[in-house]
Amino acid sequence: MKPAARDRAIETRLARWFAASARDLPWRADVAHPRTAHAGGRDPYAALVSEFMLQQTQVSRVLERYGPFLESFPTVRHLAAAPEQEVMAHWQGMGYYRRARMLHAAARAVVEHHDGHVPAHADALRELPGVGPYTAGALASIVFGERCPTVDGNIARVLVRVEGREVREDARARDAWAWSRAESLVRGSRNAGVLNEALMELGATVCTPAAPRCPDCPLRSLCEARRRGIQTQIPPPKDRGVRQRIFHNVVLVRREDGAVLIEERPHKGLWAGMWQAPTLEHDERAATAREL
Repeated sequence: MKPAARDRAIETRLARWFAASARDLPWRADVAHPRTAHAGGRDPYAALVSEFMLQQTQVSRVLERYGPFLESFPTVRHLAAAPEQEVMAHWQGMGYYRRARMLHAAARAVVEHHDGHVPAHADALRELPGVGPYTAGALASIVFGERCPTVDGNIARVLVRVEGREVREDARARDAWAWSRAESLVRGSRNAGVLNEALMELGATVCTPAAPRCPDCPLRSLCEARRRGIQTQIPPPKDRGVRQRIFHNVVLVRREDGAVLIEERPHKGLWAGMWQAPTLEHDERAATAREL
């Protein structure tokens, strides 16, 4: 099969599968904000919120917080005008709180520089705080229909397996290859947004890291890794970073009326800007804590 025909077959099969098998997720068909929805059917602001929430977080946890967060901050102007601590409070339970700060900063940038309208193009989206190549490509293609690629871990894994790419190269080289392959796919696509989202969905639900469900895959007859029986071997797992152990000595100070003394952490580093009881951190285990 010629490359162009193969790419068209990949897109066609993914689109059919996605239409029939996509999970029913609230950010895929915006119901809460129909008046602000783009022609493609999605509210760009709600999509921006969902993309920030989904970074390094399980979908199940995002489902718990997405609706309440939009109820508290229904538009980008509401979010931009809110105090940072209020935004952080509504983000509670999501973890990676730096994302909340970046989302808040992005909302302010949208209001200040784009008159409250989320930019429609990937290049402009990348100028927003906290928006990298993946988020910009996802929003631009899925919400606004721009023909541009996007690559996350799920998409990269699908592409590596479909093409049977075995080379053990460093992460930067693998990412560069994945972006190049994604670009070639969307260049000839009929709907880049559907293609990109279907690739994400396939990687998240079928072409999973440890146990891909090849019999359920719409690309099984086109997959080089499956043909060669190496789908569980590629891509190789990423090297895990060295974990640093940190020990904490915490002082709990309570008044007779029940009030507890707390302090704000520095605005850079671990748990930046969060509130805690007065704490000293050490690289080595300190003396056993005791009540003062």
